[in-house]
Amino acid sequence: MRKFALILGLLAGPVSAHEFWLEPTAYQVPSDGRLVANIVNGQNFEGVILPLVPQRIANFAKFAGDLTAIVEGRTGDTPALDNPALAEGLNVVAYQARNATVDYENWEKFQKFLTHKDLGDQLSNHEARGLPLEGFKEVYSRYSKTLIGVGNAIGADRRVGLETEILALTNPYTDDLSVGMRVQVYYRNDLRADTQVEVFEKAPDETVIITTVRTDAEGIATVPVKSGYTYMLDAVVLREPSDEVAAETGAVYQTLWANLTFAAP
Repeated sequence: MRKFALILGLLAGPVSAHEFWLEPTAYQVPSDGRLVANIVNGQNFEGVILPLVPQRIANFAKFAGDLTAIVEGRTGDTPALDNPALAEGLNVVAYQARNATVDYENWEKFQKFLTHKDLGDQLSNHEARGLPLEGFKEVYSRYSKTLIGVGNAIGADRRVGLETEILALTNPYTDDLSVGMRVQVYYRNDLRADTQVEVFEKAPDETVIITTVRTDAEGIATVPVKSGYTYMLDAVVLREPSDEVAAETGAVYQTLWANLTFAAP
């Protein structure tokens, strides 16, 4: 059973170095249903449910077709999202967290993270920048989306303005999933070719299997899916922080995490 985050300090704790996602209580709801989802921080598609804390939010919005609205709520709301649907059809919810930081005691721990997220061997670049091998900081940015089918669930995902974003090219609630779920990965307006997408597959009995797929030259990846399972996709960008962000946070690296959740009916 998940634990609830009862103190703000937990939001900046070590758990924040892992995945961060939106998890609806139901991925498909009736035409008069509501969009209800938790903000979750953890590993292996299991984690801590976080309350709504406006000070930690950069953007929180919902979309359906050409419609857009800010998610409304009060401090401490759990689930953090409990809003009317914008319209019948495919509703998309996007959440951008304010930047947070994590400290690395040594290079080995950072390299383990780089290897896990397929971000390459950065040691030569690290040394060329004159950075220490111990006691350095990373700032990270979270960009999470979820797909909720309302009523007939007809519609398509869309770019919602996140700096890095996973765009669903398949509507999982209306399209044929026998050929897989197609997604496209962006960094700003650039397609992320040959990029690892980590796939978390949760079975009805809560068992989670983690695999990876890669994007092609157009930034497109195809994820095999199973009926009755839920999925989380994750792709990470690594870059040097801007001078402004570095001065504000003391970080020497910045990661941007794109996340997408959906279910296969």
